[in-house]
Amino acid sequence: MSLCMKPDISVSFLNKTMSSPLVLASGVLGLTADSMKRVLEAGAGAVTTKSFSMDPRKGHPCPSILPYDGGLLNAVGLSNPGVAEMNKEIRKLQTQHNGLIFASVFGRTPEEFGSAAASAAESEPDLIEVNVSCPNVESEFGTPFGASFRDVEKITTIVKKAAGSIPVSIKLTIHCPSISKMARVCEESGADAVTAINTVGPGMLVDTGVMKPVLANKVGGVSGPAIFPLALKAVWEITGTVRLPVIATGGVTTTDHALQMIMAGAALVSIGSAVYYEELDVFSKINKGLTDWMTERKIGNLQEIRGKAHE
Repeated sequence: MSLCMKPDISVSFLNKTMSSPLVLASGVLGLTADSMKRVLEAGAGAVTTKSFSMDPRKGHPCPSILPYDGGLLNAVGLSNPGVAEMNKEIRKLQTQHNGLIFASVFGRTPEEFGSAAASAAESEPDLIEVNVSCPNVESEFGTPFGASFRDVEKITTIVKKAAGSIPVSIKLTIHCPSISKMARVCEESGADAVTAINTVGPGMLVDTGVMKPVLANKVGGVSGPAIFPLALKAVWEITGTVRLPVIATGGVTTTDHALQMIMAGAALVSIGSAVYYEELDVFSKINKGLTDWMTERKIGNLQEIRGKAHE
């Protein structure tokens, strides 16, 4: 790299260029065009909507989000206004910003995943992310689909057909027999990418004053820095097994975390819980951190370090 050249942190993802490898994770500030626009303006290269379904869903009663020691317990329960309203927000954002938009969908059955994907495709997002791995609605939906090779294969096949020309990423969980084999199933079933990982657990905390679980749902998905090593290992395993690009998510809060994910082979790095603590500054901080780190080492672009941990 020339001493006078600024490092390039832009990335090419599924034939589209992003100004930054950072993505807003699903579940945080992803309900309205206005909030997602703020994230893009703060430095994210793409935003992921909150997971939505065909019909509106109320979710779990409050308290449903619990911060603890730098992490979060989340039992929101996939609350959302339904695909019709979310498509309106996606279309509105498309008129306001040129950052990439990923639409996250879910369903109670494989067929509902297909219906949600087909409807979401009408707003022409840049990617449809398929949430087969939410850990805090097991009592309602049963064991997450992401735990079953057969279910993931069926859902991937259905969603790919329903999505038409829109690329599809399957959001995987470590709560399965083998996440690398699950990624292989996604690849063989036609997925264009995988997202790894979702929150883990579920976990719980007890209020010792009243001697009862704090969350109204009693349990919730665990996120934050504590799960980063689990997410990093999952990304490293997946990128060593399949050729699909990986959207890495799970506990990323610092520049060093983002670098580790990229060195493990991630195409993009998704940030969720860190927004709760750092607010939107986290995107500009990590972007600057990447640029400074690359400048010090005379590295011209992120492709030069992507996957280096495998060597």
